[in-house]
Amino acid sequence: MNLRGTVTALATPFTGGVPDTGALRRLVAFQIENGVEGLLACGCTGEPATMSEAERLMVMETVVDQAAGAVPVLGGTGTNCTESTTRFTRDAVKTGIDGVLVITPYYNKPTPAGQIAHFQAVADASTLPVMIYNVPGRTGTCMTVETIAALAGHGNIKALKDAAGSIERITEIRRACSIGLFSGDDHLALPQAFMGSDGVVSVTSNVAPAAMSEMIRQGLAGNVEVARRIHERLFPLFRALFTETSPGPVKMALNILGIFPDPAPRLPLVSVGQPCIEALLSAMKGAGVLE
Repeated sequence: MNLRGTVTALATPFTGGVPDTGALRRLVAFQIENGVEGLLACGCTGEPATMSEAERLMVMETVVDQAAGAVPVLGGTGTNCTESTTRFTRDAVKTGIDGVLVITPYYNKPTPAGQIAHFQAVADASTLPVMIYNVPGRTGTCMTVETIAALAGHGNIKALKDAAGSIERITEIRRACSIGLFSGDDHLALPQAFMGSDGVVSVTSNVAPAAMSEMIRQGLAGNVEVARRIHERLFPLFRALFTETSPGPVKMALNILGIFPDPAPRLPLVSVGQPCIEALLSAMKGAGVLE
């Protein structure tokens, strides 16, 4: 998993409530044409919690096929059950993905010892490299630096996506271990790149792949002023994309761009309201992704 740069956490289009593979292919092509370094299918932004396993596998297969080796593709395989995660991870490998993203078990709120046992079991079962995913806002628990360092010693756990909302954690994790490290917070992705991350797994790059990718590339290269100017231009978009629960806003933005014919997420999420749409339109124009 030699990833570095911007990995897009792809939204999943549903037209008439069914995964729309045509729209998904358009999104993948849009990403590759605009320079992202990787793709994630069925991460949280892709709504896997409301999809069947068959649908998730179809989405991964579609993304792999459309990407055609241009960039690595990760597949989200995590659940809050270790047995189902290991089984589904084995099934997902058959889709041709290059690695798996595994979220901290949600709802159960396992202790650090439980988290370690869970991730190690999944990594043991996977023939592909594993990126672990810490997102306390969705899972109810935040992995400690000590837990991450312990998991980094597993030969198949290669990277971490951290969405704990902290710049300081990048330094703490870097001091503790050498795991690949990706921001899970778009608004913090640039300062975290300055502090030693390897890039970002991004929601914003669904809508602004060229700008997001260039910002991270410049940040990783140490070109502070160039990267900072892009960050300032994108900052209102970072905010607009989270004015309601993600992925509602990003799906509406993709509808505005003409990539998704239907912006609706699956229930219990619903389409965003007019204030969010107005914020998106303003931010997209300011970011240069909409005339």
